[in-house]
Amino acid sequence: MLRCASVFTYEIDDPDVALNEIKKQLEEKITLLEHSVGIVMCHPEFISTGVLKHICENLPFDLAGVTTSSQAVNDGIGELILTIFVMTSDDVWFRTGVAENLKDEVEGPLKTAYESVTEGVRARARLVVVFPPFGLRAGDVYVRAWETIVPGAPVFGTLATDDSALFSECETIYNGKNYKTGMSFLLCYGNIHPRFLIATLSENSAVSSKIFITKAVDNRVYEIDNKNALGYFEEKGVAGSVMYSPFLIDQIQRKDYDGIPVIRGFASFMEEGVAVFHGDIEEGSTMTLLKCDPEDIVSITRRKASQINDLPNVNGAILFPCVVRRMTLLGINKPLMELESAKDAINHDIPFMIGYAGGEICPTSSKNGVPRNRFHNYSLVILVV
Repeated sequence: MLRCASVFTYEIDDPDVALNEIKKQLEEKITLLEHSVGIVMCHPEFISTGVLKHICENLPFDLAGVTTSSQAVNDGIGELILTIFVMTSDDVWFRTGVAENLKDEVEGPLKTAYESVTEGVRARARLVVVFPPFGLRAGDVYVRAWETIVPGAPVFGTLATDDSALFSECETIYNGKNYKTGMSFLLCYGNIHPRFLIATLSENSAVSSKIFITKAVDNRVYEIDNKNALGYFEEKGVAGSVMYSPFLIDQIQRKDYDGIPVIRGFASFMEEGVAVFHGDIEEGSTMTLLKCDPEDIVSITRRKASQINDLPNVNGAILFPCVVRRMTLLGINKPLMELESAKDAINHDIPFMIGYAGGEICPTSSKNGVPRNRFHNYSLVILVV
């Protein structure tokens, strides 16, 4: 049986005080069993003050995670906060690791890191939780790499993020060390049965009809409706406003498409009017421009989080909403509103962690036991264990 607990600290200056707060909560909430692991998220200031490192070095289990902008657990919520989601079990076991530098290549360093921590392991991983770096490349690259390394396993995770204007303080975390271009990861084996929930934006948020991607490679869109991508947006009068606009993508040409669309965020225009997105867009897909509405975000999150309560055998939950959802709420001076709605919706006896994501990774469905792992933007993804 898997047991979970969520703990936190607001103490950002004194490492010993912060550690004692974490230890006290762990003693009150959970008895560690044979195998234990932790997922950690924190504001970047916990790194610079040494609090993160001190906590990680003095807990009796590995910790993997990322920096973020805002978080919540059962008993705490805020921006300057460090949270840990602990899993412990006698019949679920874990392996953790880190690929320290993915700047030049992804799959090779990841495979090396994976093999170094799984030597002698014959079982198939039942769940892979990943924490890629922010801003190096489109998120689908990480999904494809893990599907090659651990075929058939569901992959869930978040890219690092922060609350700086240029996302300049994003870090991946592994056992107290932080990496600008690294990826930490957690492999789960044994008697664990992950389930996944996804929330995007409502159908009422569409502000355009479907448009057709007529030329695209990976995350670069060259032509829309047979017109240059930049030229198309200029013709529609929206070229200057697409930077923080979500696009709903029906990947109808994808071989393993399950009929569930994903959202893509626009990144930039390249030379010759090529539109670059944060995730891949298949040539032949359709694309619909959406709007981010604060009330829509909060109500959808509340409804989706409440579905956790209706699932059987829930030991805990991890929720990763896109950081742009927070930016939308920041525009109405309510940056914690989405976290508060999720926190209120989840039964208090279910341990949970929620932290903003720089890009979300989560299966949309499975077929014959094989998950359809996907990268998302502007979405809320939920892992229930």
